[in-house]
Amino acid sequence: MNDDAHPTAPAQSQAQSWKVTFPCTRAEAEALDGDIAAFALMDRPPVLMTSEAEPDNEESWRLDAYFEGQPSPAAIRLLRSLVPSAAGVKPQVEQLPDEDWVTLSQQGLEPVTAGRFHVRNLASDPKAPRHINFLIEASRAFGTGQHETTAGCLIMLDRMRRVGMRFGNVADIGTGTGLLAFAALHLWPRAYATASDIDPVAVEISAANAAANGVATGKGQGQLALYTAAGVDHPAIATRAPYDLLIANILAGPLIELAPSLCAMVEEGGTIVLAGLLREQTEAVLAAYRAQGMRLAERADRGDWPTLRLRKRPRIGWKRPTRIDGNARGEAPGYGSL
Repeated sequence: MNDDAHPTAPAQSQAQSWKVTFPCTRAEAEALDGDIAAFALMDRPPVLMTSEAEPDNEESWRLDAYFEGQPSPAAIRLLRSLVPSAAGVKPQVEQLPDEDWVTLSQQGLEPVTAGRFHVRNLASDPKAPRHINFLIEASRAFGTGQHETTAGCLIMLDRMRRVGMRFGNVADIGTGTGLLAFAALHLWPRAYATASDIDPVAVEISAANAAANGVATGKGQGQLALYTAAGVDHPAIATRAPYDLLIANILAGPLIELAPSLCAMVEEGGTIVLAGLLREQTEAVLAAYRAQGMRLAERADRGDWPTLRLRKRPRIGWKRPTRIDGNARGEAPGYGSL
């Protein structure tokens, strides 16, 4: 059998979790500190983890890749290309027990500091002084702060607050663990906040994370309302519109597809923060949003992952809302905590 092949398995096991392991050097492991662009284009990208294989040998490391579903030979070949020292080594491919593979792969992640925020994965990790600390434990939802796109959004939100932007009605679409919605509420604590995800499990986890981090849930000012929805397809999300700040940290394809509906939910002069796209996908995403009356106000890249801040162009004429000041530093002045 080709060493890139994988064991056959019953058809019903295709959606279960698999792990592929290669040996690697310490230098190769350190080079994998980030996200792999080729995998990001996959519908179900694997989660990559590196660790020391032998405690007494600093140069002996291993790469574990967790897949949702049986990995293809092409995916295994791509993994091998990331660790050249494993050329000729047969990969260890195994089907995992029916457990929560996302939780297993995220356990033990290092804390992340992004702007004024410090995100811990384990309760035993110390808090960072003079930071806003969040505890987002390993779970069945993505968004622990480790991904460059999540960290990029946290930094963008922090920067927006530092320059005096104020928001009073915030939406986080595709919230995952709820982290970005929590951050927005800490920055603008008198805002109304809405968060949604297509996965009901993610919404449950967001609610649990909100309780663990002292974030109030509900529909009032300073509270987070949580909904299960595909994009903004929920009556309550539409009722709570228009939003002066909308955050969407999802993949490029959905961002483009959702551009008309997301932009329709944002008031004139309001802000959209987009992430989850790769650098080479930026122009396609921007074109979709420019067609909806958005303009690029700021871009910040972390590796291959840009974070985009866009502003909805106010209309000229009698229909233009009087409460939007086009020259203000904040996108929707007068509706936040300042």
